[in-house]
Amino acid sequence: MEFFKYTKTFNFMGKSKLAMAFSIFLLLASYALLAVKGLNYGVDFAGGTVIQVKYEGIAPIDAMREKLKSNAIFDGASISEFGSVDEVVVRMKTTTASVTTDIGDLTREALQGSGDFEIRRVDIVGPTVGAELKEKGIMSLILATIGILIYVAFRFEWRFAVASIVALIHDVSIALGALALFQIDVNLDVLAALLTLLGYSLNDTIIVFDRIREGITTSKNSDLESIINESVTRTLARTTLTSLTTFFVIFTLFMFGGEIIHPFAFTLLVGVIVGTYSSVFVASPILMWFGFNVKNYHAKLAHKAKQEAEKERMRKQFESGVM
Repeated sequence: MEFFKYTKTFNFMGKSKLAMAFSIFLLLASYALLAVKGLNYGVDFAGGTVIQVKYEGIAPIDAMREKLKSNAIFDGASISEFGSVDEVVVRMKTTTASVTTDIGDLTREALQGSGDFEIRRVDIVGPTVGAELKEKGIMSLILATIGILIYVAFRFEWRFAVASIVALIHDVSIALGALALFQIDVNLDVLAALLTLLGYSLNDTIIVFDRIREGITTSKNSDLESIINESVTRTLARTTLTSLTTFFVIFTLFMFGGEIIHPFAFTLLVGVIVGTYSSVFVASPILMWFGFNVKNYHAKLAHKAKQEAEKERMRKQFESGVM
């Protein structure tokens, strides 16, 4: 299926300055949101207790608050709807001190007389475990980024590696800013979404970089901007199909997957949009701004080919007994 015919080369790099100004604005806004509002860490990272309660009819939230006040364990607990009017979650920053105390039973006892309900889920994470999960989550993001930097530098060149890392930082930063803006619970599912975003964005960037490297190698044109425009144009159909199909699947999960999967789907929704954009308008222009020289790259390839040919000649001489 071909949406774009290559009869015209789009001038993507001509819009690069405007696109980068927009990206800088989004980054500054994201960092401001992270500084002012901060991330809303869920139970996985902050520690505490989450109790999911489902009623036969509309959940009587006001009556629940009054009944929970009868037990000191529920002091400071927040109650909110969970996807529908008949389902709520009770969140507490504390956990029960005794391992023999069932918080589900305590909740069931405290809510007696508020209607017909069932306890559907109880999640308890201690503050020490939450802090450890947060530390390991941050470490996993850092290690993944370092691994990507090494991989791209080995496969392409250091300028390509730096450009891809800048694009990844751009994508993750904006995704975190969106999480802070809407105060989405940051839990292990969101961490998984951020790691998935790294892989998705990198894959999209590598496809574009592969086409750019192919254009640099085969083209007699030494103008990098023209080569990038032509290469990105040739990947446009593939990028559009991949991004749209991924977007529709994640959007379906977001709309119909239920409240539990919303943070994961929301993070990926933002990531797919920003990752597709950054592959073209962030990663590619950085190659030009870092002074990538097509002529020097051709000379390096020619020198490498000459060395390989010399090694092959020496090998054949050695095998034939001629030195």
